[in-house]
Amino acid sequence: MRDFLTIVLMTIITTPAVAQTGNPAGFAPDTRIQEPGVPAAHQTNNQDRLFAQLAAAGGLAEVDFGKLAATKAADASVREFAQAMVHDHSDANAKLKALADAAKIPLPDTLDADHKALRQKLDAAEGQAFDVAYIRSQIIVHQKTAQLLAWEIGSGEDAQLQQYSAATLPIVLSHLRLAQNIASALTGQASREIIAAKHH
Repeated sequence: MRDFLTIVLMTIITTPAVAQTGNPAGFAPDTRIQEPGVPAAHQTNNQDRLFAQLAAAGGLAEVDFGKLAATKAADASVREFAQAMVHDHSDANAKLKALADAAKIPLPDTLDADHKALRQKLDAAEGQAFDVAYIRSQIIVHQKTAQLLAWEIGSGEDAQLQQYSAATLPIVLSHLRLAQNIASALTGQASREIIAAKHH
């Protein structure tokens, strides 16, 4: 866990786009320029569009799974975590949609195949098995989301999407730490053992 956080933070610290949004290295050929080295507002490249669509798919699933866990989880800490996910990701989803609409990036409005499969597994689990399955999935999806946000910060062209990513990343990392703590309390396992168990 510490290694993962270190990698994400080092990515941010060493990425030039943190100091200069609008990543000149990632400009698309048809980018409209506001001034030398600075794209006009809502100019996007392929990375921006892929980021927005993946982030929206993940955010949609976070709210869906959170609503399920808020009513189904047996452990109070899991229910409280799930309620926070619904609140925080609903807010993040709304901000992302506003930016995507401004940049004319279409976003998904239903769960994709991977998230539908995970939802089916959660639907089938009960009691503590559900709690552990939900929290384990939260560790993994928040790790992926943190990597996705760091990637957009370093590779995107749309300054507004990069700023959104920079503002959202600390929240996602706090969710990740909280999910890890809850998982450890539920299972008595360290984070790496929990993730290893997820893949076996």
